[in-house]
Amino acid sequence: MARPTPLSGFPEWLPDGRVVEQHVLDTLRRTFELHGFAGIETRAVEPLDQLLRKGETSKEVYVLRRLQEEGDAPGASDRSEKQLGLHFDLTVPFARYVLENAGRLAFPFKRYQIQKVWRGERPQDGRFREFVQADIDVVGAGELPYHYEVELPLVMAEALGALRDVGVPEVRILVNNRKVAEGFYRGLGLDDVEGVLRQVDKLDKIGPEAVAELLQAEQGATPEQAKGCLELAAISGEDVGVIDRVRALAASYDAATELLETGLGELAALIEAAARRAPGVVVADLKIARGLDYYTGSVYETVLVGHEQLGSICSGGRYDTLASDGKNTYPGVGLSIGVSRLVSRLLSAGLVAATRGVPTAVLVAVTDEAHRDRSDAVAAALRSRGVPADVAPTAAKFGKQIKVADRRGIPFVWFPAQPGEDGAEPDAEPDVEPDVGHGVLVGQVKDIRSGEQVDADAATWAPPADDLFPRVVPAAAE
Repeated sequence: MARPTPLSGFPEWLPDGRVVEQHVLDTLRRTFELHGFAGIETRAVEPLDQLLRKGETSKEVYVLRRLQEEGDAPGASDRSEKQLGLHFDLTVPFARYVLENAGRLAFPFKRYQIQKVWRGERPQDGRFREFVQADIDVVGAGELPYHYEVELPLVMAEALGALRDVGVPEVRILVNNRKVAEGFYRGLGLDDVEGVLRQVDKLDKIGPEAVAELLQAEQGATPEQAKGCLELAAISGEDVGVIDRVRALAASYDAATELLETGLGELAALIEAAARRAPGVVVADLKIARGLDYYTGSVYETVLVGHEQLGSICSGGRYDTLASDGKNTYPGVGLSIGVSRLVSRLLSAGLVAATRGVPTAVLVAVTDEAHRDRSDAVAAALRSRGVPADVAPTAAKFGKQIKVADRRGIPFVWFPAQPGEDGAEPDAEPDVEPDVGHGVLVGQVKDIRSGEQVDADAATWAPPADDLFPRVVPAAAE
């Protein structure tokens, strides 16, 4: 078989990297559950027409079909109602899940969801075609109080903040409100609000001059209207002074509207609450637009301080009409962390490290193959007490067995007592059941990092707590 060629955009971590990813996932899960979010998992596929119902995503969706259609009917795979696509985020399948299970859910329903998603975009630093997302959402039946728009970004800030002790940089959650943007744009006389939002969302990628040209060419904005859009996008800050600056800008363009004022009131409430509960974490940034058109209120993006060029690692917002069956509407608010993007930066920048890539804390050496059962008994005794243990693959010289442990990052090697040293019969007949009683559980254990070797009993000995399982630490502390 020829050596396989890696597929771009489909990350596969080495064992040390997987330890880091698992630590991130476990930390997020614990925080979400502390705040009352219930875990769910949805299927990987959705009907294609549902995936394409919101936003400009048709170029990103991977279509799923059998290699050979049933009956080989010509054009069978072209019927959109029968086509399936891999989900490109977790919000659309969650909306479908809510509609299907509305009669069995208690509202407001708080859920977290950690799964892989697939998105057919050009791979680049931090952007993948297959990646893990971690979402939290709160959905109400008919209505959802605004305070959830304040709560969710603070929960996410807490979850990411819980990773600071292992070397994850500080985060900044950038917030805006779609009502502010829409109210201002309409006050300027721009009716294609969704189009303007999509162009403003490109600011960090193409710059203000290019965005101004697009607004004029595609949304029919005048140079003065485009200038106003860019001036709004330039406003940012950590306190409610931002609100006064927006009002002053709107007044200068005679663009004040009732919708703008409603959005400013909501944005002010979010900024004030965040300043009390998580000072310096939440920043109002009026250029945050979120291109998807199902957002209706607060919108969020999150960056790593010092790694802003990576882009947002966590985003989301308020949506009022994404989940609706025509009779009932289920408004919600949610955020999504790009876990793979976060992990890729932690690893590539050397910010964090795993103390080892295998769970094994102890490698039990084998004196000779005839007495492998003695080593198996020691390993079993250690495991029964929660100590991860493995047995050496061959009865090589002890020096070689130590090298096996060293290559795998296993900190301890256990040397069983020699046959006869523990009171067991050294030369039992081959057809007689070997003595694997307590006597075989004694031996010596060596810390191969320090060279210290002590007598030990597998029924009582345990490694230090820091060595029991792999840990994630700042890279400098590895």
